[in-house]
Amino acid sequence: QVQLVESGGGLVQPGGSLRLSCAASGTIFTIWTMGWYRQAPGKLRELVALITRGASTNYADSVKGRFTISRDNAKNTMYLQMNNLNREDTAVYSCNAEVWTRVNGTRSYWGQGTQVTVSS
Repeated sequence: QVQLVESGGGLVQPGGSLRLSCAASGTIFTIWTMGWYRQAPGKLRELVALITRGASTNYADSVKGRFTISRDNAKNTMYLQMNNLNREDTAVYSCNAEVWTRVNGTRSYWGQGTQVTVSS
């Protein structure tokens, strides 16, 4: 079984910064692509950023230049540094990972989500 746990969300003023973490645990052999997604009230879930095992990255246009995705493969952890936050960034942020285990092969796993609220 694989678990993903996000942390680091909270309330921040416009222009502020937050750093999200996503830690994977369980019977893990290899974590392939990891990603951050977000869902604002009344909107569909959208991709924020992706990072491959080799650290290639891809960002949504709305966060380019403000957010930075990274990962530590030794710790099975992914990060999202969010700078210059604005109200449109308010959402529940969830992490996703493609994980290979001996029992289940490669499957996609989701964390429970962490709330990010940008407000003055």
